[in-house]
Amino acid sequence: MTQVDPRGLIQDAVSGGYAVGAFNMHSVETTEALVRAAEQASAPVFLQVGRAIVPHLGLAKAYEMTRRVAEESSADYVIHLDHGPWDEVLEAIRLGFTSVMYDGAHLPFEENIRSTRRIVEIAHDFGIPVEAELGKIPDADQQVDWSSYYTDVAEAERFVAETGVDYLAVSVGIVHGVPLTAPQPLDIERIGQIKAATGIPLVLHGASGLPPDEVRAAMAAGVAKLNADTDLRHAFRAGIEAVWEQGDRQFEEAVAEGRERMIAATVEKMKLYGCAGQAPSARVSA
Repeated sequence: MTQVDPRGLIQDAVSGGYAVGAFNMHSVETTEALVRAAEQASAPVFLQVGRAIVPHLGLAKAYEMTRRVAEESSADYVIHLDHGPWDEVLEAIRLGFTSVMYDGAHLPFEENIRSTRRIVEIAHDFGIPVEAELGKIPDADQQVDWSSYYTDVAEAERFVAETGVDYLAVSVGIVHGVPLTAPQPLDIERIGQIKAATGIPLVLHGASGLPPDEVRAAMAAGVAKLNADTDLRHAFRAGIEAVWEQGDRQFEEAVAEGRERMIAATVEKMKLYGCAGQAPSARVSA
């Protein structure tokens, strides 16, 4: 097991022109799928404790489960809090997370700056980098006026300068989940403009369902971390359903098949993102 420096992983991605995959787990089996995929692909991985598992298990139990599974693996990993509110971020720092996302995107702009700046000050005292979000990311197939959802370039420049965040998640046409209709094309030009204005690595949430050419274009424009969840959950679910369709089978057999299919789907994501073969331990031993 190797818990690695998240800043180093992101900087390596920036230098290498690829992105690190960041994926949410929902159970022991899905956590195992992520670390086994990282082992198979020799890829670094952000193991994200997110907004689905925290209400289910609680932050402390979710962290302990993730840490235990990761420590039993040979993967190069970061345990990252995804979409954390204020109190949750502080708890995550106390628990031992090495990377956090504070999500104040729902707040008025000035309040988002103030609260994010304070979180950054606290986290940096513990050597922990902070990801923040600017702009709004809708759920799949939610009807929105995209002009009010995109991250504003000038606001992003000011936000980064005044908060000191390490990475910025941006809204450029992405959604949470996989849309049932044709997805909104990514605003690749806006990604490049935000990267030029802020000078920090960018993060793209909602990477499930994106065409591979858009993923590559986003990385070329400045995205160094890609968050995906829905595609991997669908692979896990397909494995469970394939076993249960055979009749009365053991639950463990069903989730084991789900785990295998999620491993394969995650490896494919890592190859697409360019982070396969980029695990620090793999490069040292090469």
